[in-house]
Amino acid sequence: MATSNDKLILDTECKTKPTIVYPTNWGFKIIGRDKDKLLASIKEIMGDKKHLCSLGNTSKTGKFTTYNASCIVESEEERNKIFKYFEDHIDINMVI
Repeated sequence: MATSNDKLILDTECKTKPTIVYPTNWGFKIIGRDKDKLLASIKEIMGDKKHLCSLGNTSKTGKFTTYNASCIVESEEERNKIFKYFEDHIDINMVI
C-alpha cells in the first residue's frame, strides 16, 4: 500500500485490509440519471450531518450524472451505514 498526494493506492497483490483510522473524512461518488434528484437524495441521507457535495462528471450521452459527497465518519459502522443508505435509495443507480 502506498500513498500519493494523501490518497490511498491499494496494491492489487496485497491481500490484507487497509487500516483506516477513525474519525476520517470519507468520500462517496453518487451516480444517477437525474442530477436534481441526486442532490436531493444526498441532502436527505446526510440530514444535519456536515458534508461537502460537488457536481462531478456527466456521461458522454448525458444519461448519467455524478456527485461527489464527503463527510467525517466516526467509525466503519457509520461509513457502511451511509453507504447502504445511498445504495438503497431509489434515485441512486450506483455508489462508489
